[in-house]
Amino acid sequence: MPLNPKIAQILDMVERANRKPYHQLTPQQARAAYAMSAPILDIAPLPMFSVEDQRIAVRDGDEINVRVYQPDEPSWAEPSGALLFFHGGGFTVGSTQTHDALCCKFARDAQCAVISVDYRLAPEHKFPVAVNDAFDALQWLVREALTLGIDPARIVVGGDSAGGTLATVCAVLARDAGIALKLQLLIYPGTSAWQTSASHGELAEGYLLSGETIQWFFEQYLRDDSDRDDWRFAPLDAADGLPDYRGVAPAWIGAADHDPLYDEDVAYAALLKAADVPVALVRYKGMIHEFMKMGGFVPEVADAHADVVRALREALNA
Repeated sequence: MPLNPKIAQILDMVERANRKPYHQLTPQQARAAYAMSAPILDIAPLPMFSVEDQRIAVRDGDEINVRVYQPDEPSWAEPSGALLFFHGGGFTVGSTQTHDALCCKFARDAQCAVISVDYRLAPEHKFPVAVNDAFDALQWLVREALTLGIDPARIVVGGDSAGGTLATVCAVLARDAGIALKLQLLIYPGTSAWQTSASHGELAEGYLLSGETIQWFFEQYLRDDSDRDDWRFAPLDAADGLPDYRGVAPAWIGAADHDPLYDEDVAYAALLKAADVPVALVRYKGMIHEFMKMGGFVPEVADAHADVVRALREALNA
């Protein structure tokens, strides 16, 4: 399929801007560049009843920030469902702020609370810190749900890119801990240890997320290459062995067909289906990695947002 015309225009603008790619920057420079560029193509944040940052404790004694979005006044008599969201950014860049508009959109249109997690980033915090932070945030949400006006039995985990990876892991850990999730909402998640698929080969340059940048992210995040063998990094093909995926929460997977991660998203959907996990795999034609955050410039992104909202509503209201 050809690129969406607006996506092609974005890629042309990126090329003409001739800015250094992330893999030629320091992690701190990359974070600043991503934070500056994140809102440029995104939709405007929708109004919320409240947006509140909270500090929560994690297992090593530190604290992380979570941002709680409430589209309407919480009702402790009729608690709402919730999406626990993990932002993308290669485990190295990104924050609750870079994904603020997306979280507002999901909260307002799905009429659910959204809790966005500022897990700690690499290289200051190597694997598996982000994984631990993510699951600690889920356990905190289950414990504190009712005080937030949230039903602990109606929780979805989700995220985009690296955040989608964290959501896949949380789905398995939740099952093992006896936490019943309604859905794992995976927006072009990373799932593979090694980037050897056809889509990685064909789309390694010129489609926003390059092969060199992917490997640079992993160099920041992983302690060494042996971490690629851990399923918590590579839930598709970890050499140390994969968990039994039977009984994990149903999955909704959104894959962009001009994304290097496309093949691994398709393969992960097949892996879950083989374990009898209900999966909805949606292919977005003409789209690239990060397209969910381009709704202010690409009209067709509104359709993808509507798909996510529909999946959330169906899961949380089932």
